[in-house]
Amino acid sequence: MNDFFNAAIWEKAWEEDSDTVLKKMQKAGIDPSRSFDPKAKTFNEQSFSEEGKKRSKRILSWLEGQGVSFENATVLDIGAASGVFTVPIAERGAIVTAIETSPPQIELLEENISKFAEDQVKIVSERFEDIDVQERGWDQAFDLVFVSMCPVVHNWASVEKILQCARKFCYISMPASSHENSLMNEIWPLVTGQPYPAKPMEMGYLMHLLYLKGYAYESLITRESKTTEVTKEKALEEAMNWLTHHRLPADERNRGIIADYLEQAYPSGKVAIQEGGRFGKVLIRLQDQNMYTKENGV
Repeated sequence: MNDFFNAAIWEKAWEEDSDTVLKKMQKAGIDPSRSFDPKAKTFNEQSFSEEGKKRSKRILSWLEGQGVSFENATVLDIGAASGVFTVPIAERGAIVTAIETSPPQIELLEENISKFAEDQVKIVSERFEDIDVQERGWDQAFDLVFVSMCPVVHNWASVEKILQCARKFCYISMPASSHENSLMNEIWPLVTGQPYPAKPMEMGYLMHLLYLKGYAYESLITRESKTTEVTKEKALEEAMNWLTHHRLPADERNRGIIADYLEQAYPSGKVAIQEGGRFGKVLIRLQDQNMYTKENGV
């Protein structure tokens, strides 16, 4: 039981976990900073669709309900993509520094922020991991640090660096369960002979370590899903990409197995794919943490 309350053990476990999102991407030969390059246009369209804008509004409204004020606030958006949150945060009157390294995402981000004054949104095209917070003058420089579904969060040291930039609040969202994909549930047993494995995600490390280290925070776990319809050809390519991501043979044998299955299961030529899972959101209150450390002489 003592190990349950030992922060050092939890830090080490997270550091050594081979199933973190970042490590799985690296093992698959995927550069996390460029993984969304091929999906940039599609992701941008989804982000600024009516449904995408409702989702962004729902999350920002939750933050406002917890006491976050965006008017004239300084915000660091890490992993900004094409501006899915940068834009609505700036629309609420914040001054935003958006970190993004993907060239196609940056191009779309520049288009999406063109309506704002030049000094309201600044793009930093460097990896957050490579930035020296002290040297850049970012130590407690932002009222809110915002990190949504970004693999920059991969161990406790990365969380500490993110928290170092925040003066009042820090928002982090991560998967709280394995990604659910109806097509993979169908394909996986054909290729491996086993059902698609569901694994706990590293959100648990983050929340438990925040608790052990005395942070005050609000958390929210939601289940979200969406259904998209694609052609059989597109479904085949998505399935092959998934095999690569999971370090399974993306060879002609498996391509043939999947193609034959899609031909039989979806004679109309259209494949409905349901995706989703559980997602965790945490709002950390840095002002309360500062009070805690002063009271305890830390």
